[in-house]
Amino acid sequence: MADITRKILNFIDLHKGEENKKLVIENITSAVSFRGSNIWILACAIIIASVGLNVNSTAVIIGAMLISPLMGPIVGAGFGLGMYDFELVKKSIKNLLIATFVSLITSTFYFYISPFKEAQSELLARTSPNIYDILIAFFGGLVGVIAVTRVEKGNPIPGVAIATALMPPLCTAGYSLALGNFIYFLGAIYLYTINCVFICIATFIIVKYLKYPVAKQLDVKSEKRVKYGVTMLILLMTIPSVYFAYQLYIQKSYNSRTEVFIQKEFLNNDYPIIYKNIQYNTNPKKIELAFLTKKFTETEIDSLNKKLNTYNLPNTRLVIRQDTVNLRKDIMNQINSNQNIVDQKDIIINNLRNQLAQYHFGSDKISTETKILFPEITSLTIGNYTSGSKTDKANVIPVILFQSEKELDIKTKQQLKLWLKERLSKDSIEVYQQNKNTTTTVTTKKSVQLKN
Repeated sequence: MADITRKILNFIDLHKGEENKKLVIENITSAVSFRGSNIWILACAIIIASVGLNVNSTAVIIGAMLISPLMGPIVGAGFGLGMYDFELVKKSIKNLLIATFVSLITSTFYFYISPFKEAQSELLARTSPNIYDILIAFFGGLVGVIAVTRVEKGNPIPGVAIATALMPPLCTAGYSLALGNFIYFLGAIYLYTINCVFICIATFIIVKYLKYPVAKQLDVKSEKRVKYGVTMLILLMTIPSVYFAYQLYIQKSYNSRTEVFIQKEFLNNDYPIIYKNIQYNTNPKKIELAFLTKKFTETEIDSLNKKLNTYNLPNTRLVIRQDTVNLRKDIMNQINSNQNIVDQKDIIINNLRNQLAQYHFGSDKISTETKILFPEITSLTIGNYTSGSKTDKANVIPVILFQSEKELDIKTKQQLKLWLKERLSKDSIEVYQQNKNTTTTVTTKKSVQLKN
């Protein structure tokens, strides 16, 4: 058993392939300083990351993280702490503060002059740190410091720069300062601090494990003071993030129960939803819904509100939007912000219904021809759906709704689709079959789309 244990320990021994300690310390010390080119590289990386957050581009943000030199002073502080080299610790913290200050000024200036002020999802993701961010920072820091202590550096460093994500929180903090949103600022700075602290702690652990030479011999009391300081720092960073992680779990559980409520009470009853907005942080919480054609009475709405408790949705109010004054604007805002909570097919059909007055079966030649070729079809309506800009003709897609005496078989449906594409001279069309027992409503369960 002892022999097996020894082999396992030998197999995972970090001392194998280790770089000369003196050379590693020299490299770490030289990477700590922020002067000249490092400042310019940092400022450019901040601008790139800010643009990425502004346009919600993950690829651009990743590029900025790869060229950022922020890891240097953080790893330097970890090395200094592990070797009790407090001069290196002071130098590292000083340069990290300089880098942070430069980053905040640059990002604040960019977002102040940028015409686009909307908070995108990539930006909002950096305002609510939790325990998972700690795990990412810690294990990313472990990988980073292990890599810099190897003879063969390998390729983990770029991955560490991406995973630990030091740039985006700083840019988000700059965005918050530019807009005067101090709640976002505190969240972003907290995430940045978490990343810095736990990369530093991971470095400290590896430095102690690899037994780097101590720069200054400390007595037992001083060593205990350092260990207590590190422990307190870990607790200060961890406790709030655990709380935020718990809140995230509670919110996701609530959203899951809300989806069950919506599914059972509405979707299972064939009430297609065209608008959905769940407001978790209000008091009471709100579930706002709007439907394609279904109108609810006050009695029905009261009954649905009473059912919320049976789905474990306390302190929640159901609001059914049946006014049309601001509903269209709200729907378009949701689509443009990529919230993915509106059924796109229902929107297409709803838009089509607004165009139906322009078309009449008896006067439409294509409708007449279709009825002759496909006698089962009793009515057919054609409209146009613009998938992009209204001025972009290339994005105008014909949408056809038809009714038939009986359900068409697959072969007939395909023939109908091919004929309509040829007749309309279009490469792409959308064809839906209406249930004869309904009006112009096409529900998600009763409609059949003939895909291209």
